[in-house]
Amino acid sequence: MTAPDTAAYRFSVAPMLDCTDRHFRVLMRQISQRALLYSEMVVAQALHHSRRRDKLLDFDAAEHPIALQVGGDDPDLLSDAARLAQDWGYDEINLNVGCPSQKVQAGNFGACLMAEPDLVARCVEAMTRASSLPVTVKHRIGIDDLDSDDLLTAFVDRVAAAGASRFAVHARKAWLEGLDPKQNRTVPPLQHDRVVALKQRRPELIIELNGGLDSPEDCLKALKTCDGAMVGRAAYEHPLRWSGIDAQVFGDTPRMVRASDVVIGLIPHASAHLSRGGRLWDLCRHLMQLVEGVPGARHWRRNLGEKAQRPKADLSVLEEACRQLREAGL
Repeated sequence: MTAPDTAAYRFSVAPMLDCTDRHFRVLMRQISQRALLYSEMVVAQALHHSRRRDKLLDFDAAEHPIALQVGGDDPDLLSDAARLAQDWGYDEINLNVGCPSQKVQAGNFGACLMAEPDLVARCVEAMTRASSLPVTVKHRIGIDDLDSDDLLTAFVDRVAAAGASRFAVHARKAWLEGLDPKQNRTVPPLQHDRVVALKQRRPELIIELNGGLDSPEDCLKALKTCDGAMVGRAAYEHPLRWSGIDAQVFGDTPRMVRASDVVIGLIPHASAHLSRGGRLWDLCRHLMQLVEGVPGARHWRRNLGEKAQRPKADLSVLEEACRQLREAGL
């Protein structure tokens, strides 16, 4: 089954810890109005016990379509998370079965859950019963020695039967011992062919390809064989690289997005954040990758970084940064 061209998951920005907070998502929304954006992973147990759920869950209306990613292995806590996601207005909820960090393993969630497809299925069943939101799963192609096409297919089949509506498959296995999360993003070889083969074996399922998609051209190639293309670090580290993605993937009218457009588009969001007692650096830290490969880029980044980190930095810092970009024709 080929996904409709208008489906948001045709191009998505992967959940990334310390990266895809609400400020970066608003930044990315200046660049793509159609991409599916993800929250950072929120641990279901923390969400259940938190007195400040707004800090974990709040987002701007402009961020739609947006998915809440959660981590956990307790069906009851995950069902609570699904209800909260619906109450808060998210468009879908995603279960993390791909993070390989030791801390996440200690909580018995993330990638280690690929060894327990029945438990993942119970979690997904509980989430689908608790809300009407689509429940999706992000996972690896395998872990440690549990790394065969038969095991991958069995995992997906079991979880799909439980109600998962889409699978975002990181095309690398995860080594749970011996590699840290950063190494697990680079050391295990990419195996796009295995994700493509999974889609061919299960054409009725919606399969997104994640991992090693570094350019719009990579995504367009992925969309020839899979239903969606999910981009991670390449979106965070090179945001303007994706300025034409709405036209390329969704067929929208092409529009030029410049660095100055992104900065000025962030000013209303920055104003609201400052009015809530936030710091300008909370969002300006994500702008450090906005300008690259042009004369003066390093000076612009250094100037913005120094001024935005001052305790009383205000909107004039962004306004000046925007003026400098416009004067440079950026």
